[in-house]
Amino acid sequence: MTRYLIAIHHPDGYDPAIAEDAAMRADIDALNEEMVAAGIRLFVGGLQPPGSARSLWAKPNGQVAVTTGPYLATSEHIGGFWVLEVASLDDALTWGHKAAVACRAPVEVRPFH
Repeated sequence: MTRYLIAIHHPDGYDPAIAEDAAMRADIDALNEEMVAAGIRLFVGGLQPPGSARSLWAKPNGQVAVTTGPYLATSEHIGGFWVLEVASLDDALTWGHKAAVACRAPVEVRPFH
């Protein structure tokens, strides 16, 4: 069994209170229930907006710089994710497909080492 990250991408300025209606929340809840019933969901989490992030990187002098905001300046960000343990990439892609439909958003599927 391999662990996979199933990441949901949202555009900057995404507001769940506006973008997510009752039908979408019901679809996401149903997907979570299906993952739990299948015994493949290890962890799930939604993330605060990218402005709440802190980015850190080591400088050559040994100091660590800290800035407010995401490390990469992009027009989209990871809004939430699942960590699943499934038998194959095909299985992970099947769950990623379900996530894209339920969340009505682009999804990235990536294996862990």
